[in-house]
Amino acid sequence: MKQEAERRAALQRQGHGSYSEVSEGEFLELVTKTENVVCHFYHRDFERCKIVDKHMDMLAKKYLEARFIKLSAPDAPFFTVKLGIKVLPAVVMFKHGISVDRIVGFEQLGGQDNFSTAAVEARLKQADIVTCSKQVAAAGSGSDDERQQQSQHGSVRCGIAHKGLDDDSSDFDD
Repeated sequence: MKQEAERRAALQRQGHGSYSEVSEGEFLELVTKTENVVCHFYHRDFERCKIVDKHMDMLAKKYLEARFIKLSAPDAPFFTVKLGIKVLPAVVMFKHGISVDRIVGFEQLGGQDNFSTAAVEARLKQADIVTCSKQVAAAGSGSDDERQQQSQHGSVRCGIAHKGLDDDSSDFDD
């Protein structure tokens, strides 16, 4: 338990557990030296980017195993072009410096502004950026009742996910 607390403290010193803005100059080093990174490419004047910020901030506090950052797309033209960012907001997930998944706009989250944080969380889990087993340990805050409820919900969701059931099957297959 002491080792886990030390690991969490070390991650927090590296910026895990918070949602922060980085510059174009900091971006490459951070992404290549951090195992799991979730980067929100945003524009400061777009309301939908502010909605994504709210969800990213909540998830950053919940999952210490990933670093949550945001990068101003207009201020980072090299990476915006290099990563093919054409629609904002865009959330790109990196594992060991390699882009493994992305959420572009709100279409993949229900197409409306009032999507849930759980929808984003599910995509992060699907991309193996955050995991179920660390969810409750990283959550750390809140009352005992909230942690117990998160644990129960997380274990049910994780149980289904770890049994190999997924959304790949479709009722519309030929």
